[in-house]
Amino acid sequence: MELYEKAWYAMRVTYSREMKLKNYLDSIEIVNFLPMKYVLKIKKGKKVKELTSVVHNLIFVYSTRERINDIKKCVDGFADMRYIMSPSNKKEPIIVRQRDMENFIAVSGTYDEQLIYLSVEDVKFKKGEYVRILGGPFVGTEGEIMSIRGGKRLVVSIPGFLAVATAKIPICLVEKIK
Repeated sequence: MELYEKAWYAMRVTYSREMKLKNYLDSIEIVNFLPMKYVLKIKKGKKVKELTSVVHNLIFVYSTRERINDIKKCVDGFADMRYIMSPSNKKEPIIVRQRDMENFIAVSGTYDEQLIYLSVEDVKFKKGEYVRILGGPFVGTEGEIMSIRGGKRLVVSIPGFLAVATAKIPICLVEKIK
């Protein structure tokens, strides 16, 4: 019997090994999410688009604490994988609510080049309208509408941790949630 229920944990991985850990977790069928984007690189004299992580040393893992602790003990090279601890309670890891993670994945999982990743310090959240997107690639996603870099964007956040702002959204695709 598992000690904890499955949850989304924010994990820190040292030495930019987040892709290596993602590949391993995928191979043992543990759900995880690594925010990524396409970057142009030159390989053998040719320009190629390559997926790379947006925030180095960060990965989200959906599992039990017991299972994650087993991976940390047994898997060579991941002993330095650490829980990111809650700022309010340094003894407890950050657990991301399921709905927040779903919204975050819905936006950042598109690899859209117009996405803007923001730390909590980058966005001083003001009381914004909480909305749902009615059409386009982000349909059904919920978050706050904010004005960032001269346009209305949907900001989806993992409260107190990380946020992502979508491409500019036409106001006709936005529905206010009460």
